Amino acid sequence: MGVIEFELTVLVHAPIDEVFARLADIEGHNDWMPRRGSILRRTEQTSPGEPGLGTTYVDRTSVGTTPGEIVEFVPPTRIVYHWWDATRSGRVTAEGWPGYTLGAKGVHTTLVIHDARMQTHGLHRVATPAFRRLAVRERTTTLNALAASFRP
Repeated sequence: MGVIEFELTVLVHAPIDEVFARLADIEGHNDWMPRRGSILRRTEQTSPGEPGLGTTYVDRTSVGTTPGEIVEFVPPTRIVYHWWDATRSGRVTAEGWPGYTLGAKGVHTTLVIHDARMQTHGLHRVATPAFRRLAVRERTTTLNALAASFRP
């Protein structure tokens, strides 16, 4: 208990470079993430420059604000984010690593394998099963929104 891991896949009808660029564009998530069905309300890049390894951001969600950073950045095939939730004193209560591995399946189709890992700490461990359900729902919503964002 305390660790959640799962994998989801989706075919996106767009070239691999475009799919990677959309996933890496932190503030661009605000354009394609759904307003309903997701806890994400707004995301904002907090470090200067183009997104890359070490880029920081903050997600504003219906359950609070969580900072994060890009911890793996290999265009156009792999990107991993790391977010964490902490108490006011700085003690981490939960953290996650949503990652995306992209593979070209032709010129205009990309296979996106989304691996998600989450870890709960301290008293939050007892809520791990509930966090798992929420995480699977949220990550499925994200992948469906990503695929839909390329439809005409």
